[in-house]
Amino acid sequence: MPVVVVESPAKAKKINGYLGSNYTVLASYGHVRDLPPKDGSVLPDEDFDMKWEIAADSKKHIKAIVDALKNDNELILATDPDREGEAISWHLTEALIAKKAIKKDTPVSRVVFNAITKSAVTEAMKNPRQVDEPLVDAYLARRALDYLVGFNLSPVLWRKLPGAKSAGRVQSVCLRIIVEREMEIEAFRSQEYWTVKALLQSPRGQTFEARLTTLAGKKLDKFDLGNATQAEMAVQAINSRDLVIQSVEAKPATRNPSPPFMTSTLQQEASRKFGMGAKQTMSVAQRLYEAGLITYMRTDGIDMAPEAVTGARDAIKAKFGEKYLPDQPRLYKNKAKNAQEAHECIRPTEMSVSTEDAKIADADQRKLYDLIYKRTMASQMAAARLERTVVDITSADEQVVLRANGQVMVFDGFIAIYEEGKDDTVVDDDDKRLPQLTAGEKAEKKSVDPEQHFTQPPPRYTEATLVKRMEELGIGRPSTYASIVTTIQDRGYVEKDKNRLIPQDKGRLVTAFLTNYFRKYIGYDFTADLENQLDEVSAGAADYKKVLARFWRDFSAAIAETADLRITEVLEKINEVLEPHLFPPTEDGSDPRLCPNCGAGRLSMRTARSGGAFIGCSNYPECRYTRPFGPPNPEAEASAIPPEGKLLGIDDGDEIRIFKGRFGPYAQRGEVTEENKKPPRQGIPAEWEPEDVTLDQALMLLSLPRELGPHPEDGIPVWANIGRYGPYLKHAESTSHRGGTNANLESIDDVWTVGMNRAVQLLAEKVASRGARGKAAVPIRELGEHPEAGGPVNIYDGKYGPYVKWEKINATIPDTVEPSELTLAQAVHLIDERAEKAGKKKPARKKAPAKKTAATKKKPAAKKAG
Repeated sequence: MPVVVVESPAKAKKINGYLGSNYTVLASYGHVRDLPPKDGSVLPDEDFDMKWEIAADSKKHIKAIVDALKNDNELILATDPDREGEAISWHLTEALIAKKAIKKDTPVSRVVFNAITKSAVTEAMKNPRQVDEPLVDAYLARRALDYLVGFNLSPVLWRKLPGAKSAGRVQSVCLRIIVEREMEIEAFRSQEYWTVKALLQSPRGQTFEARLTTLAGKKLDKFDLGNATQAEMAVQAINSRDLVIQSVEAKPATRNPSPPFMTSTLQQEASRKFGMGAKQTMSVAQRLYEAGLITYMRTDGIDMAPEAVTGARDAIKAKFGEKYLPDQPRLYKNKAKNAQEAHECIRPTEMSVSTEDAKIADADQRKLYDLIYKRTMASQMAAARLERTVVDITSADEQVVLRANGQVMVFDGFIAIYEEGKDDTVVDDDDKRLPQLTAGEKAEKKSVDPEQHFTQPPPRYTEATLVKRMEELGIGRPSTYASIVTTIQDRGYVEKDKNRLIPQDKGRLVTAFLTNYFRKYIGYDFTADLENQLDEVSAGAADYKKVLARFWRDFSAAIAETADLRITEVLEKINEVLEPHLFPPTEDGSDPRLCPNCGAGRLSMRTARSGGAFIGCSNYPECRYTRPFGPPNPEAEASAIPPEGKLLGIDDGDEIRIFKGRFGPYAQRGEVTEENKKPPRQGIPAEWEPEDVTLDQALMLLSLPRELGPHPEDGIPVWANIGRYGPYLKHAESTSHRGGTNANLESIDDVWTVGMNRAVQLLAEKVASRGARGKAAVPIRELGEHPEAGGPVNIYDGKYGPYVKWEKINATIPDTVEPSELTLAQAVHLIDERAEKAGKKKPARKKAPAKKTAATKKKPAAKKAG
């Protein structure tokens, strides 16, 4: 029986069902080898030799394949049909040769299928081939490049730019795109403009809207009406004239469907319509692929297999009728530049299986399958037919011209099932429907209104528009987009807010540093050209080691040039690079870098230990002026919390400040000094805005925990406090005590207002709600003191049966022993066994008490190791 290896166990199970008992199908669980994350894994001086290592988790999977090959001396590599899949097949072959599982007489073949269906799998098995060496070479080149950039550039960042985490060949270019868009937005200056719209009525009493396009005989440009006065004059010009419909022009138009999905367009559309990130989209698509519902989801191809086109046309005819079918099948030209992406589009494996027929339980999978199904169907449907109408309305002297636009859907065509989403929704006047209008008719004015507008900055990128931009620039490949977008968020370089990607201080600094010292290597053209060279390697038209050598020659020289850079020099250079952004010219012409607080110091960018940045004065510590990183913003400066904290006031001689810490904002009393390394602190509740916290509120927080008094039943204190999970009560000696009983409070205000009666009730309800867990366990039998270490040894009845307890060691009593018959010696033996099993020290012999201190009970001494 041949051994067939695929990536995932889900895929293995599905394929095993198709191939039957004549094959052994095993999973590699992804990549089995990788470059160890340490220096020396790629050796440029040794012809780019690469030191691979089998991952710890992969060793057992390799062993399973090795064991299977002992009985079945034939290996079929059926990994995914792309560069990564080819690489996994190559890695498996190399690893199995090293383990001598593949011998000289072992037949090894490679099969690929674009869909996990019985027909696709059985057809692939009839057409085996060998591992595609050029494709593997392209993988090796990419992996080596990513390693060389990451492991040489990242340490430069760590040493020269505090807080920076990593750089990457494509990751850093992607970050640059986001940062540059943000700087465009911040540099944007809004411009006012006005439009004038009139609500008009036809002789038949139907109303329609028209926009002023010509005033005083001159065609209006966007900014010709620049203020309210000019807009009002335009309104008067319209109101003082009678209007007549000059012309009505109707033109037929068509709209063709979008091509079927490839990886990038699927990610874009899933983001637009469902708010799915690229990583989530690929994960959901992977599960659909492994279930045999869709074709392979990593592709640059948009063409469809002939049988799929036929299936789609049959499904369209059955569902919508003959008129929704174009005369000839639609053909879409592949965008792929090389063999790796020369797969067909992402489509359902069976066009006859609608979303309802597929019966998919998971909501995300159902949504994505529906999207893929409808897009594929629409791509083979007839065009939508429209009638677009343009109506010009003029005054007799032709000094005023208004225009009305509209359209009528004559035939919906593909729109009956699917319409592509838009990245930024803009209201289109052309979408409006107009009434029946005839040239020469009068148009009665119902109202004429001016509208004020302001130009808008370019929008921040969403994951969808970022992927689209990367694709336009030729940066990265479909299989990398999801991981790149995820990485820059994981690094803290970018945050996602309402689906928009916003660069953080760390991201800006990294981009500024790389732009200045490694500009070539985060250049769009350079990165795209390198991708093209790698595509040539995939096609067998270039030697991958020559590509690596050319890159390394210049890149290593650029790294060497940064060796002697001092951090202060780097920061000053970044100040220069970001000066137009951080210190824009002032309206009065004064020096934008002059400190507004002391009037003498010079403002510059500083880095915080957390990796963030802020603007500070060169006269520190005499002048403590700071403002947030970015252009001056008086409102933000007034409320923001700078790195050295926001001073709220003085209380009892101590400064009270608000800080933003690693685990969230907090209030602090006093400064950190050698004598006072841990001044009093209290976290600020999530319900409070840190920037708006007052001195009184901070003092309330710093007064916590609040002691309500002794519990009426046992005299142990009851406390009110704010913790990690919100406001709560605690019944224990202190709030730091690990035992006791906790109960939630309903609101933050309750921390300062709850009384003892209410507290006792809430604590009792908490104990009652969890049964005996809240009460101190009562021994069912006391055995006496531990003979060596002291302390009581008792028997308790637990959830899983009786056990013996000494201090913090619990040892289960065997079923063969009755708790009532257990001796102290037996109990000590069980405790010792349990301690040894748990890696704890055995109870040590207690020391004799010191003289004159008999009343003081000492803790058991630890037994020395050895």
